[in-house]
Amino acid sequence: MKVFTKTDVGMVRSMNQDSFLISENQDNGLNLYILADGMGGYKGGEIASKVAVKAVSKYITEKFDEISKDKQSILDLLEESIEFANSAIYEESEEDEELQDMGTTLEVLLIYKRKIYIGHIGDSRIYRIRKNRMKKITTDHSYVEKLIQDGEITREESYHHPKKNLLMKALGTDETVEPDLIYTVLNKNDILIICSDGLTNMVREEKIFDIVKENNSDDVTNVLIDEANNAGGLDNITVIVIDNR
Repeated sequence: MKVFTKTDVGMVRSMNQDSFLISENQDNGLNLYILADGMGGYKGGEIASKVAVKAVSKYITEKFDEISKDKQSILDLLEESIEFANSAIYEESEEDEELQDMGTTLEVLLIYKRKIYIGHIGDSRIYRIRKNRMKKITTDHSYVEKLIQDGEITREESYHHPKKNLLMKALGTDETVEPDLIYTVLNKNDILIICSDGLTNMVREEKIFDIVKENNSDDVTNVLIDEANNAGGLDNITVIVIDNR
């Protein structure tokens, strides 16, 4: 399994408020990939995303050896780690006026014994490419996604909707949080893509699929980010590609 990653500030923003972490532990078989896209004021988003990544990673790595490794126990651990991170961000925002309303999206992807466990909040995304087809595993917690699900707008119309960046759920903005928890299997030749919306707002899914399929080396993240920047680079862009070919 090969992993490629890159983050970029984009063409417009002065600060990169995305954070990510890759932790591959050969001793206990835990492989952890985390991405957070922060929001809230000049410094709030950067702080929120960093706190989220650090808190989730710390909680999972400290507790993983203590739990039984069945499906439910690992999903419970994911949920607890996200609740722990949510409290850390929320409490910090309550203590500092300048950080009020800060929050972050969060993607936590844990691979253990060819099984995939995901915790998801917000509109960053996880895709899987399998047998020449790309599937979005996560569902955006956004206003436009709700409009799409309700049949009020099309997927194409969502790209240009004035409220496409409005989140219905984020980490750290409320005292409690309910993440989506997802379980699936990792097959040979699967490719997983974890990305912030700085990529998906600029590059259509069909193009992302083509780029990943056509680039088999660490060039893949460079090409994806270049594509987003060439389209305007309106936001920070972070991509993690996990290649199990």
